[in-house]
Amino acid sequence: MTNATTNECADLFRFFWSWTSDPLRVAAIAPSGESLARVMTREIGPSDGPVLELGAGTGAFTRALLAQGVRETDLTLVEYGSNFMRMLQLRFPQARVLWMDASQLGQYKLFPEANVGAVVSGLPLLSMSPRKVMSILNGAFGYLKPTGAFYQFTYGPRCPVPRPILDRLGLKATRVGGTVRNLPPAAVYRITRRQPFGAVRRTSDLAPAD
Repeated sequence: MTNATTNECADLFRFFWSWTSDPLRVAAIAPSGESLARVMTREIGPSDGPVLELGAGTGAFTRALLAQGVRETDLTLVEYGSNFMRMLQLRFPQARVLWMDASQLGQYKLFPEANVGAVVSGLPLLSMSPRKVMSILNGAFGYLKPTGAFYQFTYGPRCPVPRPILDRLGLKATRVGGTVRNLPPAAVYRITRRQPFGAVRRTSDLAPAD
């Protein structure tokens, strides 16, 4: 058995254990496959750094970003699961790994200015409340360049961010691909601004979503 196969088996066990411990937070019984990782990252390149990854998990999307030429030093990985966080630190020692809830992005100054080229999200948005989804998107877009994009995958039939939330935040979603070679099959959406940079409203200014 090769080291790669051993790592894949270990990741599968670790992911399944995390899912059984907290199914709403993990929301998948297996880590994302290479096919989905390629679709998620194929529009991202070295010039898009720094790149922010949310819910990095076992690092499937992180490896795909590196394969696309993004420098490891340009990666900031946000992960709430402590077991995944420690593994990411070992696997990607040159990346910045943060142990935090992605809904708290707006409470910190992770970057000196809005200079992030892309955000890659492995978060289970469908299992989150509308207010938490708004907090995540609002925080992430506070770091994104005017032309930056937020990439999100879903196992559902449509964009996991409801249209009312997109409208409130001045965003639009475009399906950019999908794959049946994933467990389960998944689709990928690119979320970008509709309005000029600076027009995205803060979550605190928004009325609670129904």
